[in-house]
Amino acid sequence: MSDVAISEHKRPAFHWMDVLWLLLLAVLAVLPPVAEIHKQLTLLAIGLVQLRESWFLRKFPQRGTTYVVLLKIALATLLIDHTGEVSSINSSYWPVYFLPVVTAAEYFSPLATLLWTALASAAYCSYLYPALQEYEINAEGYGLLGIRILFFFLAAMVVNRYVVETRHQIKRYQDLAETLAETNRRLEQAQAEARRSERLAALGQMSAGLAHEIRNPLGVIKGSAEMLQQKLNEADPLANELADNISSETNRLGSLVTRFLDFARPLHLELVPQDITAVLDRALQSVSFAQKNGAVRVERNYQANLPLVPLDEGLCEQAFVNLIQNAYDAMGSRGGVLRVAASTVNGSHPRGVEVRIEDTGPGIPAELREQIFNPFVTTKKTGVGLGLSIVSRIVDGHHGSIRVENKQATGAAPDRQHGASFVIFFPADPATSAPE
Repeated sequence: MSDVAISEHKRPAFHWMDVLWLLLLAVLAVLPPVAEIHKQLTLLAIGLVQLRESWFLRKFPQRGTTYVVLLKIALATLLIDHTGEVSSINSSYWPVYFLPVVTAAEYFSPLATLLWTALASAAYCSYLYPALQEYEINAEGYGLLGIRILFFFLAAMVVNRYVVETRHQIKRYQDLAETLAETNRRLEQAQAEARRSERLAALGQMSAGLAHEIRNPLGVIKGSAEMLQQKLNEADPLANELADNISSETNRLGSLVTRFLDFARPLHLELVPQDITAVLDRALQSVSFAQKNGAVRVERNYQANLPLVPLDEGLCEQAFVNLIQNAYDAMGSRGGVLRVAASTVNGSHPRGVEVRIEDTGPGIPAELREQIFNPFVTTKKTGVGLGLSIVSRIVDGHHGSIRVENKQATGAAPDRQHGASFVIFFPADPATSAPE
């Protein structure tokens, strides 16, 4: 039947109630008529079906409950046939039909339970025709038969209502557990982001002080090297070359100090609601123009009618440029595919826009995935590991979130990854964006 709703309740392999069940059947087997071997064999069969009920459900996941109820109806009908002293319809064992009725109520939906109860009642009433061939049944007898059948339906409905309510309660508990698990996951993520922000703030203060202290002597070194070059001119080529090296390396250190200061400088965001895809396109264009690498194919997938997002255009473009540049560097000269997607986020999250920047490079090692946004952590042979830290600060300043995922290569082993995916969330502007 298509409306069958199988309960997920699993009975233990052998329970003390199974022993009690066998004892009750044994008592029925020794009650009159004692000499009826067919009655005893039928009771034994009923006991075996009851004990092996869980086996039927495991062996036949789709039809197991149907087979169990049919077997119990057949065995109950057979027991009635062998225990009727005057006629089978008057057998004292007629309550045996409660077994298939209650079993159906335990596993099936209310409508299916009514149908199974009607089938069990029809099996019981099938002995009415042979009885009418030999005896005359008066109105009181018909009334008694009707009462018995009504009790079948009453028992079925009482048990089924309890089972259905239990299923609904279990479903509510499962939904609540899933909600709590999701809430815990978000809380842990928020705590991790808060700890990261605290570390970034502390390191930022330290970096700012250190960078200022380094910048002053660097200025003196650079000025001295330039004056030395002017004094030496062409008189001593070797000394002139060494002075030039000092000047160039001082410039490189000055650039590094500037990056430290960029990392440490407090963000002063000027948030203006705007279309985030325009900022993404500008970042893609600037990096693609600088790279001039035709081996990288850029794929854009922007959802239509994205809500406006409060952005600091310059800082947000800087964050996207850093992420896109990292993707280009990860794919290298062999090239690959850079996928940039933007979509709306609704549901239990705050409404906003989710941006995905994916590459087909080697991915990020698992041991670095939790630390990749910390300062001085990098997967590059060159670099100081401040780029993603700056990106994280910019995203935090927009009250958003950023995480990194490794994409599983198609057909690859579970430990083989194929590319990295940075997922950035920006909350939408509440004044210009209403939920759908």
